[in-house]
Order: sequence, then C-alpha cells, then structure tokens
Amino acid sequence: MVNGAEAIVSTGLLGRQAETAQLRAVLRSAQDGQSAVLVIRGGAGVGKSAVLEHALEGTEDMRVLRALGVESEMELAFAALHQLCAPLIGKLRELPAPQRTALETVFGLKVGTPPDRFLVGLAVLSLISLAAEEQPICCAVDDAQWLDRASAQVLGFVARRLLAEPVAFLFAARQSGDELLGLPELELTGLRDSDARSLLDAVTHARLDHRIRDQLVAETRGNPLALVELPRGLTTTQLAGGLGLLTAGTLPGQIEQSFRHRVQELPESTRMLLLIAAADPVGDPTLTWRAAERLGIKVNEALDNGTDGLLTIDERIRFRHPLVRSAVYGSATAADRRTVHLALADVTDPLRDPDRRAWHLATAAAGPDESVAAELERSAERAQGRGGLAATAAFLQRAVILTSDVGRRADRAVAAARASLHAADLGAARRYAEIAAHDAQDEFQDAQALLVRSQIAFAAGLNNEALPLLLEAARQLEPFDMDFARETYLVAWGSAALIAADRDSLEEISQAVVRLPPVSGEPRPLDLVLDGCARLVTSGRAVAIPLLQKAAAAIAELPARDVLTWGWQANGVSGTIWDDEFMRSTYTREVELVRAAGALTELPIHLISLGVAITWTGDFAAADAVVGEGDLVATATGTHLAPNAKLMLSALRGKEAEAVPLITTTMEQAGAVRQLMGVTCANWAAAILYNGLARYELAVQAAQVCTSIGELWVSVWVLPELVEAADRIGDDEVARSALARLWEATEPCGTDWALGILARSRALLADDASAGALFEEAVERLGRTRLRPELARAHLLYGEWARRGGRRDVAGDRLRTAYQMFVSIGMEAFAERARRELQAMGEPVRRTTAHSSAGDDLTPQERQIALMVRAGLSNPEIGARLFLSPRTVEWHLRKVFAKLSITSRRQVREALRDAGWAPDELIDEPADDVRR
Repeated sequence: MVNGAEAIVSTGLLGRQAETAQLRAVLRSAQDGQSAVLVIRGGAGVGKSAVLEHALEGTEDMRVLRALGVESEMELAFAALHQLCAPLIGKLRELPAPQRTALETVFGLKVGTPPDRFLVGLAVLSLISLAAEEQPICCAVDDAQWLDRASAQVLGFVARRLLAEPVAFLFAARQSGDELLGLPELELTGLRDSDARSLLDAVTHARLDHRIRDQLVAETRGNPLALVELPRGLTTTQLAGGLGLLTAGTLPGQIEQSFRHRVQELPESTRMLLLIAAADPVGDPTLTWRAAERLGIKVNEALDNGTDGLLTIDERIRFRHPLVRSAVYGSATAADRRTVHLALADVTDPLRDPDRRAWHLATAAAGPDESVAAELERSAERAQGRGGLAATAAFLQRAVILTSDVGRRADRAVAAARASLHAADLGAARRYAEIAAHDAQDEFQDAQALLVRSQIAFAAGLNNEALPLLLEAARQLEPFDMDFARETYLVAWGSAALIAADRDSLEEISQAVVRLPPVSGEPRPLDLVLDGCARLVTSGRAVAIPLLQKAAAAIAELPARDVLTWGWQANGVSGTIWDDEFMRSTYTREVELVRAAGALTELPIHLISLGVAITWTGDFAAADAVVGEGDLVATATGTHLAPNAKLMLSALRGKEAEAVPLITTTMEQAGAVRQLMGVTCANWAAAILYNGLARYELAVQAAQVCTSIGELWVSVWVLPELVEAADRIGDDEVARSALARLWEATEPCGTDWALGILARSRALLADDASAGALFEEAVERLGRTRLRPELARAHLLYGEWARRGGRRDVAGDRLRTAYQMFVSIGMEAFAERARRELQAMGEPVRRTTAHSSAGDDLTPQERQIALMVRAGLSNPEIGARLFLSPRTVEWHLRKVFAKLSITSRRQVREALRDAGWAPDELIDEPADDVRR
C-alpha cells in the first residue's frame, strides 16, 4: 500500500532514487549473507511506506516478514511481534526449550511463567536466524512509532544483534523511540522542488499560477501526501487564486483536517462503517461487517457510493494512511465512538480474543462499571502470564478508573502501581500508589500501599528514601502475613547493607528482625539468612557466623524461584563465613539457574558475584569471560551496577594505567548516588593495587576509607591489605587494630581461607620466634584452597620476611615460588615486587614482559567464545549467553580458528593453554543439577 502518493506519477516513484538505492543496498547485503538494518524516519505523509514498498519490489528470492504498528494496539503486549513471527510458528519446535517456551507463552500458545523480555528477544533472534538458513529474510516493520512497547523492545534488541545472518531489518517510523535509538537511519524529507512541482501538476486538474504552485510547494516542504491531499478540499476558484490553501497548524494537522473534510462529505452510514473500521485495529472485514449489522448498517448500501479512496477492502481493511484513521475516529462524537466499541465487543469472540474484547468494553464504558473492571483484571492476568508488562499495567490502570467501590479501587490501584513499576513507568506507579494510599480502607490496605511506595522508591535508586518505607511496610505487614513481612525485612536489610550509607538504618532494621517472634515450624532458607544477617549487626560475628553457616547449607539447595526473588541478598553469606568452595559452587549454580530461567535482568548481579569468586582463583581469563558477559547483559538490559569483579581483576593484574581510571570512575559514580558499597569496592581494589605496586601509604589510605564505611563484607576483606600496608610503613597501631578486627571476623569461621589469611596477617606482626610457623600455616592452609593469588602472596610475604632475617635459603625458595605463580597468573605488580626482592638477594631475574601469542590477536568477544568452547558449550549455548545467533557464533569461531592456527573445536583447549590462559586445573565441572 503506497501512502506517499508518488506512485501516481507515470515515471514511477518520483524523486526517491537515492533513498530506494540505499534500501536496496541493505537488502543486497542480506542476500549476500551479511545482516543489515535501516530505520526510515520522517514525518507523516513524507512517503516512508512508499519507499519501503518500492524497495521491496523484486525481492522474490527473499522471504518478507511484515509487522504494522497500530496506535490502538499499543497496549496489547507482543501484538506486532506476533504479526511478524506468525509465518514462522512452525519452527518453534527447533528452538532450545527455554526460548521455545518463552515464545509460546508470549504468543498465548501455552500458559506458563512470564518470560524475561530479553529471553524473548533471544528466542526471536534464534527463530529468524533458523528461518534465514532456508532463504534470506527481510523483516519490514511499518509505522514503528506505534508498536506496542514489548514488541518494540524485542525487535530493537534483535536488530542490534544481527551480524552474520542473511537478514535485513527495515523499520519505517515518524520518530525513533528509545527502542530503536542508535540503529542506522535514513531520514526522509520532502521532495525536491522540481519533483514536488511535477507531482502537484499531476494531481491537480486546474492550471495553477506558478506563484501559487511554488508557494504550495514551499509551505508543504515537498511533503507528497500534503501535495496530493490538501488541494482536494478546495474549489477551482480557491485553488487557482490561492485562497484557503493553507490554514494555521502543523502539517499533519492540516492533512488530517483535509481527510476530516472528506469524511464529513460521506453519507452517514458510510461514515459509521469507517468509524467501525477505525475502532477495530485488526482490519478483519468479517468482524467489521458483523459489528455493522449489529448497528443496523447495511454494508453494501454504505459502500455503494464508495469511500472516496479513504479505505481499501480486500483480505484486510486498510486505511489509505494512519491520518485517515485518526481523522475518522477524531471527527466522531463520543457517543458514536462508545456505540461502535460496544458493537465490536459484542461481536468479538470472548474465548479467542478476550483481551481485545475487554479493551473495547472499557472504551465503551461511559462511567464506572464493575463487570468491565473485572474483565480488565482478567486480561491483566493473561498479559502478565505472557510477560506483557506494559499491557498488564494498562489493563489495571483502566480497571481502577472503572471501579466505584473504594476498597476495590484501593486493591486495584496497588496492583496497577506494582504493574506500572515492573513496566518501568515510575510516574504512573507513583500516581496509582497515591490512589491506593488515599482509598485504603483498613490497616492491611495501608500496609500494601506503603509497601508498593517503598518498592517504587527502591527502584528509583538505592537510596535512604526507600529504607524507612520498607521498614515501616514490614512492620505494618506483621499482623497480617508474617512470612511476607520477613521477606520485606530481608529486602530492607539487603538494601541498607548495599547502600552502606550509615549504620543507623541497618541497626534499626536488624533490631526489628531480632524482636520478631520465632518462626513456627521449619524455618525457610530466607528465615535463616535473615536471622543470621540481623545477628551480624546486633550480636557480632561470633554469634552470627554459626547461624549463617547453617543458612549456607540451605542456600546450596535454594529453589530457582527463591534464587530469582532474593538470591542476590544471600550472596553475602559465603563471604561472611569465608568459605571459598561454597562461594564458587553457589555462585556458579545461581548463574546457571538464572540463565536457565531466562531472567536476564537479574543475571548481571549474579555474574558479578561469580566473577569475584573466579578472580580469587587466579583464572583471570575465565574471570574476563564472566565479566564480559556481565557487561554485555547489563548493557542489553540497561542494568547499572558497580563493576566489583572488574575492579578486583584489574587491581590484581596490577596495571596501574588500566586500574586507576576504573577505580576513580567507580568512586565518583557510586559516591554521587550514595551507593557506598561501590565506593568500598573501589577502595578495596585501590588497596590491592597499591600493595602490589609497593606504594603502601596509598594502600593504607584506600583501606582506611573502606573500614570507615558501615559495610559488612568488603570492609572485612580489605583488612589483610591494611595490615600488610600499615606494617610496611611502620604504623604498628593501625596494623594491630586491623588485625584485631580480622581475627574477630575469621577465627569463628574455621575455614582454610579464613585461618590461612589470619595466619598470614598475624605473621607480619609476630616476633621472629612465631612468624615462621605462622607463615608455614598460612602457606599450608591456603595451599589447600584454590585461592592461588592469596597463596602466592603468602609465599611473597614469607620470602620478604625471611630475606630481611637473613634466611637466604627459605627466602629464595619462597620468592622464586611467588614470582613464578604471579607470572603464571598474570599479577604483574606483585611479580615485579617479588623480582625486586630476588634481585636484592643477588639473584637477578629478568623483568617479565607479557609474551606475545596467537591468542593476543583475539578480540574480547572472540576470547569469550574461545573460552566457552573450551568449557564444552555448543554454538547455540554460546549464542544464548552472548545474545548472538548460532550462525554469528560460528562466524566468530572461524576467525578464532584462523588466529589460533587450529582447525577444530577439540584443539581450542590446547591452544589456549599454549597462550597462557586459564590453567586446566581450574576448569570446573558443572554442578549435577545444572547439567541436568
């Protein structure tokens, strides 16, 4: 369908040769196996659809998938995506199970848990990539400014991740929404003056004065639809004399006014038929005819005199231009619109299309209507089941408006506020939370309203505003639902701990938890974590650690549902009890569970925790892969978190030029929003970095910033850095104070990690008679762990102590061991520190520089793919983690093979080992439950 009207000129599409050539270049790229994307952007009537359709002519060797944005369908989740993918439904069975389930759910083919929208995007990427293996594909999306939000997010996501597939994506939109920002654009403007004059001459019967013609061309700025439509409502005299050519207002408004004038000239029955078609976005002729019959309109009679070219009827009903639909609907009276929507609701199948029927009923309602509000609630439930967050919010918001009973309105307002929050519409969430608070009829509704307000404040940013609201909501929920109250207390505690802005909030929340009545029956893992965390604040670590060790056993078996809802708050348990094996296994399991559930929004925080755990093993290449995946997911999902794993990794590597900018930026950004956990992590990284560089004064300064903040984990992990740095500058008081705190934190844990670090730190401040035995204990205990950087540092400190005491044999052995470990791990600053110590003993060691290898030429993404191949992942599995199609993974893998001079996946492990990456002994087997 050509909306721009250029096609009426006998020479073809007038004045769009360059634009058409650009679109056809996009199509040729896809036909040649290289993906391409283009957004055609321009105002109403400028000819976007005409250019798009003209470019698609002659693409018989491509499969064209279409979607059309419809303004009245913007609240129906995944409506446009279903249009686009409907021809590919038969291929769903070829997708990996989580992706197949996600699409079946959002398309209403099955009932299931609402899928993460990014998993839906990955599924669509896989589906289109699969179909493109048979034939090149063009996805043509017109009127993209009116896509429902869920579809727009998914299509924008997919368009950004196409690379090596024979797929072209063409969007036509008046303006690029947030979902399409950053994609290549072609801005379509008006025709050149000469082409505009030719078009105007072709569509006007009266001979125009050249000055009038030029003025009309100038005022319309060459807009093709305006040039065709505006003269149609003018008499020959007006046209010839230039009277009434243009009235005040925007050009789309003028065009729409022209359409309104033409609609008003039609017979009443024809106008009503057009109104039915305008109110029904589906374009189903049968539905329109049935609604017309219900209103006593005889379709044949209504169409006898034609529709003045405003409507086309074939297998679908199509308006000539979206502005025609707007003109028809806008020119109707409110009463006529309600009448038409009610007729459409009556003829819409309540079983096959209940949500559209509910929306018609809601639009037809002149005032509160409980039966319609209840229908909208049911539609919201169905939309939520499909993962349509914006649609869920829209149905519930409308249900609130149609509810007269104050108590019911309060309940629905809470639901609407929460749904709006999940849809990331904080403004609407706050409005409906206020309605809920105003209409609350009892204490439980008060508590519910307060809880949703606190959740909104929490989502707006981790800050002190949310904490008192969460605490008060938990207190108010106690008499009604103690389990729910405890969950709210845990969220409040975790929020306060992450913010770490002051001790008062954490103390108040912890005291409130301690005062709760004992749990009846078997405590849940959540209860164990909450009680242990509260005691950590109120009673100290000696009391809390046994409770948290008991909680750890429960966390290891935590169901996926709980991992998704509050698992991130349990991640601090392993760090508190200093159990590195539990930390790695738990974080690995959680990441796999979150991946399997497709909860990509929650994935970055779990990847950061896993990245820290892997970095502690010294497998920097594997840590790089996890950090890279976390960055990729965070960028795709818009999640903003402090880069804790990257900070630790850069600090241990010891490259000052790379580490300092990251540390400084994190301090500034986290400090600006009072997320002092990020500030603490940045200073911890600085302390590690400066200890490696032997700049101990700076290490002391950074470590003391950590210990001055009321944070519960990193402020303890930094204590060994403070002991070491303070000892080196001779500040015995600071060193012993830090050691006392470290002793309190580690001794009750009883793990090799805790006691090994404690022994290493004690040895630094011990007399000569005790230091040697303590260093031996540290080496022995840390040697039983996989914490290679910590073991290497124990050897270094032991060697430094022995050299200063004249124990040359011990010093040489320990320092050489430390140096070799640092070099193999990639800890450049600490390796240089060990080299200088050996040099001081008269053992010259050549300064190690990074040796070049074939692996050095790999890009970060190629390195990620190589490491995942090493771990045994298939191309589809790698694609699922990196948001790439299997075909694109294969494209990258061919480049990896060429750079590593190998020819098969089996050779990847050996090639990476030769390149000095990721020692084999650090490769974890997946947990049994994850493998299944």
